[in-house]
Amino acid sequence: MDNTNRRGTAGRGRGEVRIPATTVAHERRGRRQWGSDTHKDPMPAIPVPVTDRTIAIGRFAIVATVIAWATFVTVLFIEEFVQGRAFTRQFGVEAIVYVVLMTLLTASAVAYLTARLGFFYRARDHWRVPRADLERAFAEAAPSLTVLVPSYQEEGRVVRMTLLSAALQEYPGLRVVLLVDDAPDVRYTRPRALLAAARALPAEVSELLAGPATRYRQAQDRFRDVHAAGGAVRLKEMHALAGLYEDAVSWLGSLAAAHPRVDHSDDFFRDHVIGRLAGDLSLTARALRSAAAEGATLAVARLEQLHARLVSIFTAELSSFERKRYVSLSHEANKAMNLNSYIGLMGRRFHDVPTPAGRALVPAEDGATAFPDSDYILTLDADSVLLPEYCIRLVHLLEQSEHRRIAVAQTPYSSYPGSATRLERIAGATTDLQHIVHQGMTYYDATFWVGANAVLRKRALEEIVDVRHQGGWEIRRYVQDRTVIEDTDSSIDLRIHGWQLLNYPERLSYSSTPPDFGALCIQRRRWANGGLLILPKLRRQARAQSRRGEEKRFGEYFLRVNYMASIAWSTLALLVLLVYPFNDQILNPVLVFVALPYFLMVAADLRYCGYRRLDVLRVYAFNLLLVPVNLAGAGNSAVQWLTGGKVAFRRTPKVSDRTTTPLLFSLAPYALLGLSVYTIVNDVLGQRWVNLAYASLNAVLCTYAIVAFVGVRNSIVDIWVNLVSLLRQPEKSRRPGRAAPVRVTGTQSVADWAAVLHHGAEDHVPMVPGALAPEAGRVPSMGIPHESLRRTG
Repeated sequence: MDNTNRRGTAGRGRGEVRIPATTVAHERRGRRQWGSDTHKDPMPAIPVPVTDRTIAIGRFAIVATVIAWATFVTVLFIEEFVQGRAFTRQFGVEAIVYVVLMTLLTASAVAYLTARLGFFYRARDHWRVPRADLERAFAEAAPSLTVLVPSYQEEGRVVRMTLLSAALQEYPGLRVVLLVDDAPDVRYTRPRALLAAARALPAEVSELLAGPATRYRQAQDRFRDVHAAGGAVRLKEMHALAGLYEDAVSWLGSLAAAHPRVDHSDDFFRDHVIGRLAGDLSLTARALRSAAAEGATLAVARLEQLHARLVSIFTAELSSFERKRYVSLSHEANKAMNLNSYIGLMGRRFHDVPTPAGRALVPAEDGATAFPDSDYILTLDADSVLLPEYCIRLVHLLEQSEHRRIAVAQTPYSSYPGSATRLERIAGATTDLQHIVHQGMTYYDATFWVGANAVLRKRALEEIVDVRHQGGWEIRRYVQDRTVIEDTDSSIDLRIHGWQLLNYPERLSYSSTPPDFGALCIQRRRWANGGLLILPKLRRQARAQSRRGEEKRFGEYFLRVNYMASIAWSTLALLVLLVYPFNDQILNPVLVFVALPYFLMVAADLRYCGYRRLDVLRVYAFNLLLVPVNLAGAGNSAVQWLTGGKVAFRRTPKVSDRTTTPLLFSLAPYALLGLSVYTIVNDVLGQRWVNLAYASLNAVLCTYAIVAFVGVRNSIVDIWVNLVSLLRQPEKSRRPGRAAPVRVTGTQSVADWAAVLHHGAEDHVPMVPGALAPEAGRVPSMGIPHESLRRTG
């Protein structure tokens, strides 16, 4: 591929400004490792089209892989079963198992090669809508858009970047809601400080934007007043508008200079979120002054659009919401129910009332608490950021008549450049490769919603809502929380109802990557869990498409099955190949040509994304570390299928210190290394030279992975910490236990009678001291269960 696509040479957007280094002193987090990412610039937002030669090579790679696999299977069948070389039952079983494993691995390779080819087609055909067309489309009235940012014990600096990247979107009438999921009654110092910071952030960002928003709105009003009765535009008005844009650039420069610089995500936010926006505004200001210098004047409508652009950038309504303050909402510990709780309130009015169990939101047409409805909902993780044009481009896409059945539009997130650790760099490389895969899957109508960021059509969510009742309260599920990969589950639900999903073919969103092995284990185990449970839904999708008379594309189902099940089958196949010493007679040199096209294309894609071609070996070593993690995730799916219960949702830790790796995952890399060495010894003794080469490669790469990605010292510390925690006798909790159940005998009086009448006298219902608020003496009859809880005396 063309070398000009590397990060270091093609990262700057058109008109991007390099803001001077911050004058505020901040200590950077940790030290950079040798072999970390040295790039500072990301990939271009608009994918660089590849050449016809590259596309031809991609097609040839698919054909070569399929031919090599077919040749291997044919030769093996003839030699072992026709010519009779499989003279024992064990030998025959080994041959069949080996063919099955190689077929599964080949299917995954072909799926990757197919998806990347779809990405190339889309990059070649992508046409970007001009800015003027976007501003003209939203000049009169823009569809309502609400940004929902689910957050749980996130660092204030990280959430602030996310809120600012959302609030500074070039979209009129934007609402941003921070969904704080921390427990409202936390007792420990750090969680309490994080909660206080999260609660204060919306007001802080609103106050920050209030000054420029007021200035530009007043300037817009003055311009409208002058031209209300018509009249030509004067040159001085164009210079005045250019001055406003220059003022916005200066304000953004001050914002960037004051932003703390702790790690590479801060550098990205400063240079490529704030800096990109400042660069675009600076370019517009220069264009206005150049036009005025040549005596050219723009139409009144166009200048009005340029005024409106400034107002929309700096005007946003920010607020926060905490579902766990209300007993009427779900408290299940996962991101899906955090989103569902707020989406279920949108477009409705409520009374915020006290009950014996706690505060509740009771539906009422004249309720004082209103949650505005919205045409579109943007879900954005609290550790992700958006480039400035994300909202206006994706909503404009969804508003086109040919896309009226698109329920989800998104840009799969990319990794921040400049990571400080080797593991984060290679994990980021796999993320950037996944961006290519997801974009390519859209070409075959096989898009999956990637939960870090997406614009959702509210009408589509209403069609897949699942309404249930819990404790007398209505609980609405728009995003399924049956599995921990809720976005994948909901993608199939939308397809069953006839909706489409689409990846916009640009890089407009970025998200954090775990910097250490402990945090990575939590993230990747969650990703590996649930796909097998969702897989049967494809049959429902196929039946629904048949009823609607829609064509079922093989490419869609092939890529969807691979996406949901390949982690399980690829990991299992790799583990069997590592563990079991297959007979050398089964192995064939043709196998090299089955795997070679895949690894060559992955190396080329890494180069396209700004990495080195040899990083393909580091990616393979990285995946060796994830073998036990992926197996644990797939095992959780099996347990959930057998028991019918839910797997606990574990969020990826966002901490400044290293996350301790669980004992199993700390020991597993050494077990894999020991197994590889044991296999090498047996292969030498048994003269299995082909298998020896494979085992030696795994041993070398596994050793590299332990040293480079985990760290020998870190793994020893983690093993010790886990062993100590197992041996240490846990202290008994000193927290107050449940109060004894209420027992009424004779004429004994009951002080907390409202709670008794509300809960009943069952033994399993505890009495919680202080559960009834002082003002709850009168319980309003506004739809609350058990109206009889009114004081009468």
